[in-house]
Amino acid sequence: MAVMGFVLLAVVALALLVAVHRYVWRRFVGDTTAAGSRLRRAGTVAAYVLPLLSVGALVSGRSGVPFWLQQVLAWPGYLWLAALLYLTLALLVGEAVRPLLRRLLARRATTAGAGTDPARTPETEQTAENGQVAEAERAGSDTRTAAPPAPLAPPAPPAPSASRRLFVARAVGGAAAVAGLGTVGYGTYGVLRGPRVKRVTIPLARLPRSAHGFRIAVVSDIHLGPILGRAHTQRIVDTVNRTQPDLIAVVGDLVDGSVADLGPAAEPLAGLRSRHGAFFVTGNHEYYSGAAQWVDHVRELGMHPLENARVEIDGFDLAGVNDIGGESEGQGPDFGRALGDRDRSRAAVLMAHQPVLIDEAVAHGVDLQLSGHTHGGQLWPGNYIAELSNPTVAGLERYGDTQLYVTRGAGAWGPPVRVGAPSDITVVELASKHA
Repeated sequence: MAVMGFVLLAVVALALLVAVHRYVWRRFVGDTTAAGSRLRRAGTVAAYVLPLLSVGALVSGRSGVPFWLQQVLAWPGYLWLAALLYLTLALLVGEAVRPLLRRLLARRATTAGAGTDPARTPETEQTAENGQVAEAERAGSDTRTAAPPAPLAPPAPPAPSASRRLFVARAVGGAAAVAGLGTVGYGTYGVLRGPRVKRVTIPLARLPRSAHGFRIAVVSDIHLGPILGRAHTQRIVDTVNRTQPDLIAVVGDLVDGSVADLGPAAEPLAGLRSRHGAFFVTGNHEYYSGAAQWVDHVRELGMHPLENARVEIDGFDLAGVNDIGGESEGQGPDFGRALGDRDRSRAAVLMAHQPVLIDEAVAHGVDLQLSGHTHGGQLWPGNYIAELSNPTVAGLERYGDTQLYVTRGAGAWGPPVRVGAPSDITVVELASKHA
């Protein structure tokens, strides 16, 4: 039954992909180029090649192809997915503009045609009258009884112009291309520039005065892979270290690939610096990439994995649980191990990759849960989709006596593009109500 459901979903997704590409081809190529022209042939080839590159980028990471081939496919394949989204949205807006533009051009053409009709000018009307009088005199007729000239018929409305239709198609298509590709370009720049620092102060009822002002740098969803590599890691490390945090919390989805392929890209993490060190919990993508190997590797880099475990920090307990993705390997979240026997008089801060674990956190008396996973939606309007499966998509919210903070993440999955959800590294400053 599950297999049939997956097949049906795949067929629907494929049909939708084909329909969207057909629509984009028609508006950008079919309506704007001449049949048989070089531009039409080039656009048609692109309409077949680009989706194939996108599918190749999506499946190559989990099909065991060489890493260099993953890198070759990733840039054009993933960028086209983002471009397809925003080109389609721009074209849909253009559908509302298209008839308005046609009416405007038709009205201008009609007005221009009426203003230049020689049958309507005073000079031609006077000339015609003089000619009729002269003709009547030559025939010896009484001009006073001559029949009046036949009224002029109103000009027929102009037929739709093929050149006008082509102009509208090219104007709307050009504007949609500028809007769509410009959006993707700006979103790509935001990812490659690196995350910005966001600062949030969160009061905890049980935090002692001695821990007031304790700063945690929260980093999530770095997503090292075929596109984001060592330079991306170094930017993040430099940004974190400039904040001079007391503790660093890396809350999952560090990588999209194996240690063999991405180990060198992760090496700058050894340069993370804070008073109490850097801690790590797994995200769902670690379980696609060899979680056990990555846990060992980050430990070699000087980070402290919290696998359903906790440590005592000055003034509070820091706990971490494995991601839900580990359940298929018998390594899922275990709140009993991480929090079951702790002293409830102490404040507790929990690192958990997915926000959906908030209910368990509330049940175990956690004061603050730090999460990622959502990317804030990453590509608008993806935030509305993320809201369907996550209690909080980004920012700080309260659930009972527990507060949940969700960072948008420091990287990007799939397309290296963010629109409406800029990447961030959040410095959480804990505040004591007794201070």
